[in-house]
Amino acid sequence: MHKKTTLPNNLRIITEKLESTKAVTILVLAGAGSRYETKSISGISHFLEHMFFKGATKYKNTKEVSEAIDSIGGDFNAFTGKEYAGYYVKTASDQIEVAMDVLGDMLLNAKFDTKEIDKERGVILEEYNMYQDTPMYQIGWDFEKLVFGDQPLGRDQIGTPEFIKSVTQKQFQEYKNQLYTPDNIVLTLAGDVDEDKHLPMLEKHFNFNNDKKAFEFKDYEKPGKGELVYLHDKKTEQAHVVVGAESYKESHDLHWAEKLLSIILGGNMSSRMFLNVREAKGLCYYINTSSDNFVDTGIFSTSAGVQVDRIDDAIQSIVQEYAKIREAKVPEEELQKAKNYMKGKMILRLEDSEQQAHLLGKYELLHGSIMTPSQIMAELDKVTVDQIHEVAKEVLAQDKLRVGVIGPYDDKARFEKLLK
Repeated sequence: MHKKTTLPNNLRIITEKLESTKAVTILVLAGAGSRYETKSISGISHFLEHMFFKGATKYKNTKEVSEAIDSIGGDFNAFTGKEYAGYYVKTASDQIEVAMDVLGDMLLNAKFDTKEIDKERGVILEEYNMYQDTPMYQIGWDFEKLVFGDQPLGRDQIGTPEFIKSVTQKQFQEYKNQLYTPDNIVLTLAGDVDEDKHLPMLEKHFNFNNDKKAFEFKDYEKPGKGELVYLHDKKTEQAHVVVGAESYKESHDLHWAEKLLSIILGGNMSSRMFLNVREAKGLCYYINTSSDNFVDTGIFSTSAGVQVDRIDDAIQSIVQEYAKIREAKVPEEELQKAKNYMKGKMILRLEDSEQQAHLLGKYELLHGSIMTPSQIMAELDKVTVDQIHEVAKEVLAQDKLRVGVIGPYDDKARFEKLLK
């Protein structure tokens, strides 16, 4: 059972005791994702995440930070999303104070040494180049830009080479002071938790001052009609394609129906896309359907890696599966299978204390209230065949569909026709 504690400085702490584990994860989520950036500082959230590991007051450099966690056999990592950034350490519960000490030091006392900034520029530019050379990943971000346009949701978290080369120590310090404030952070401890022992430790190591979050990210502005096709003409051995549309925000009444629709269409190896596009027609190696939802909008898409000379067939087949599910209701048994799949996968994931921490912390940070696994399962159980049909007709309406392609092609009109 979880417990939420709010400290006098407004730092929220969630603890979740998990039975039959001696491990514990401490996860810090900060409302400091790429949606908070203006175009001129695009990429600062992600670069800042890297810089926190470069040394602070007690652990003075990357080596000392790494050795502290390695010496207790812990796992540690960080990530930057559109709406928040996260930092976690997973370790044996009797070593958790070391993890708190390291995370607290880096988040409160990071130095942002100019020499370290200059070194990390090269690292992040190589990360940028890696994604540019990995079209399987890049096409997803390109599709977000196609759907959301030139605003933070439509930009890669990694930012631009120009900004990566020019960002200053002062910009890091200002951005950290504006957003890494206690009222904009949720700290979750999940696993072998002893609240009486661990809460005082957390207060000690995360002794933030009382600063308040400086600003909220701007509301999403729905772009005009815009382009229906994104095309990157690139010599590749395999073409990469995404077909989809804008969808619902996370708090929408049909959010869970949308999630189940994505499972039915392309969420597993017995889904429609996998069986009908990959297995029956042999058009692609990978194919999957997903829905990503934010606080004010979302995106529903099917992505695939396809044979270069059969891309027309692949796109038409994906569009066809969308049309079929718009026109005919899914059978009750197919919906039930998707519910069972989603619940089963959630149970497997939540055996990991890091996943438990992430689920609880994310809902608290973004929505101001916790959503438990049992509540999510109850919401899934409520979804009806009619709701799935409603989502399919609304989100996957033919005039809303867009397509993104990376491959050796130069004719956008060709792909626009395939959407019909």
